[in-house]
Parts: sequence; C-alpha cells; structure tokens
Amino acid sequence: MNGPVPAKVAAAVAALDSPSSAWIYDPAVFTARLGAVRAALPDWTVLYAMKACANPAIVAAAARDADGIECASGGELAAAISAGAGRVAFSGPAKTPADLAAAAICDIPLCVHVEGPRELDLLAAAGYKGPIALRVNRGRALPGSHQMTGAPTPFGMDEPAALAAVEQALRLGLDVAGFHLHAVSNCLDAAAYADHVLDALDWSRRSAAGRFDLRYVNVGGGLGADPRGDVIDLDALAEALGDVPGRYLAAGVELVVEPGRYLAAAAGWYVAEVVDVKTVAGQAFALVRGGTHHFRLPAAWGYAHPFQVVQGPRTGAVLSDVEVRVCGELCTPRDVLNGGQRVSSIGTGDRLVFANAGAYGWEISHDRFLGHRGPDLVVID
Repeated sequence: MNGPVPAKVAAAVAALDSPSSAWIYDPAVFTARLGAVRAALPDWTVLYAMKACANPAIVAAAARDADGIECASGGELAAAISAGAGRVAFSGPAKTPADLAAAAICDIPLCVHVEGPRELDLLAAAGYKGPIALRVNRGRALPGSHQMTGAPTPFGMDEPAALAAVEQALRLGLDVAGFHLHAVSNCLDAAAYADHVLDALDWSRRSAAGRFDLRYVNVGGGLGADPRGDVIDLDALAEALGDVPGRYLAAGVELVVEPGRYLAAAAGWYVAEVVDVKTVAGQAFALVRGGTHHFRLPAAWGYAHPFQVVQGPRTGAVLSDVEVRVCGELCTPRDVLNGGQRVSSIGTGDRLVFANAGAYGWEISHDRFLGHRGPDLVVID
C-alpha cells in the first residue's frame, strides 16, 4: 500500500479541473533517487534510460543531474539533445539508416550500443567516428519483470556473434570501446543483480583481451522499483559488489549503469476522478475519468495498482467500508486499474491518486482508443 499523498501532490490534485485525469511529476523526487544510486555506486557513470519516462521536466532533470541519457530511438535521441544532455548512449533494436546517420553527426559525446552486424556496416557508411559498444545477449535469466537474457531474444547478439562483430568492427575502422550487457527490467533481488554485474565485468575483460583495449562496460538498467512500492536494496547491492568494480576503474574501464524505472517511478502520480460508483452482483465499482488508455501498466502486467482516495465534493452516491474495483471509461472489461482494494468510503467527485506510477506510465499507454480527452500533464516546481 502506498503512503499518504505528499502535501505538494495533494495541492496539485486539488487544483485540477473537474472531472480530472492527470499525470503529476516531481523532478525533485527523480533527483533524490539519482542521488541514492550515486551513493551506492560511487564512481560509476549513471545514464538515465529515458524510455521509462520522457516527460520534458524529467528529461531536463536528467540532462542536468545525470551523467547522460540513454536513448532507444531516433526520437529519444533528438529529445535528449534538445533537453541539453551532455552525453548520450544510443541503444535499441531496428535502428534505421537515418537513426545511425543522426548519430554520426551528433555534436555531443555519443556511444552507439550496436545490436548486430548490419548496424556496423551502416555506421561505417555514415562515417561515424565515435565509440561503439556491442550489445551481448548472454548469461542466465535474472529475476524481474522482463528478462532480456537466459533465452533467445531479439536484443543484441549471442557470444559467438558478438566476438565476430568485434573483428568486423575493427576491420571497418570503428572504435570498439566495450560491451553493453542489459539483461533485465525491474530486478528487486540485489544479490542476483550483483552477480550479473560481476559476471558482466569478468566476461567483458576476458572477451576483450587480445582483441581491443576495453574502456567501457555498460551493465544496463534493471534496478527494481515495483509499482506497488518495493525497491531494490542499493546498500545490499553495493555490499555484494565489494571492491571488484574499483579494480576495473583503476584499469581505465568506465563502468556504466542506466537506470530508468528506479529513477522515474516515484517521481510520477496518476490521478483519476470518480465519475460514478455502483454495485453490480455484489461487486463495488468506481468508474473514473481516465483509465488504462492513460495508465496502461496495471492492465499490461495484470496487477492491482494501489491508490489513495482524496475526497472531493461528493455529488452522488457514496460507498462505505467496501472493496472496490477501479475501472476506467473505455468500452472493454480490461480497463481496470485496481481489481479490488478496500476503502473506508468512496464517492462520485473523489480523486484517486496512484503513486509510484512515473515509470512506463503515460509513455506506454494507448490514448487514441475511443478518442477520449487526454490527461493533464502537471509538473511540480
């Protein structure tokens, strides 16, 4: 269960027009989360994976406070540069020739995370002179919401292909800096994540030996921040890593981590106003202005996202001491934000606040369905 609604968020909720549906972002929370990562992983390079939340205020905070931004499309690359990022990494499958040509003319430091041999040819043809890191799909599956390793996936190359790609890149005159080993999303197991990091470092050292001078190892993202509130224990992660990363740093290898969810989740709240309450065959429902077309994650993951009731000027029925199912305004039974949470009371005019929603919230939603008005986008100063 989420805690009380922070006072400044509550003030922003109260200021919304009725019937309200809104995303509220607080960049200061993002920056505080970034500080926690830096404290646990000193001397690491921290790039923000902007796929988690591309709200301009959050991206601007990342451009200001992180070491750079990790982008997964040509559109994200352009947005990160426009926001003032001092450095970018360019990841993602199915990069187009235009994407890689844009990387070649980028006027800030940029590292391309190469997905396969095709991209090497395109980079060489575009005259790209910056560093590259080969994305490698290797290692066991890690606990988390999305596994990118441990089984064949469309991301990166397997080990034999990656080592062949090193030779191809060198023949093409490209600057091979190291490897990109993103393995999982939303890992809450600090010990398992530490094992991934240590294994990635060891494999990168052994694989570069005799081929090129290793300068860059990016272990990817995956620092867990579950939307129901649990987060990875960064202190336990740091303890499990011990002094091993320092030996790589001393050898001139830059160690990179690219959190997205961990930084953005707590910095965003989704707000939906109750427009009707009713009971059908013994089941209580709260129908809200909004739903999964604004906040798709609960339906996509099949979980009940906790919420707080901010009482409004109730203009209709009120249900008391009830387990309520929160559903949106779409013509589908899958438009469910919470399948059952007990509340002391809930009524028309109340506003429901879903905390820890800032990562993969608005960005992955399907707002064109039925043509409903979109949510307000609010940034707390």
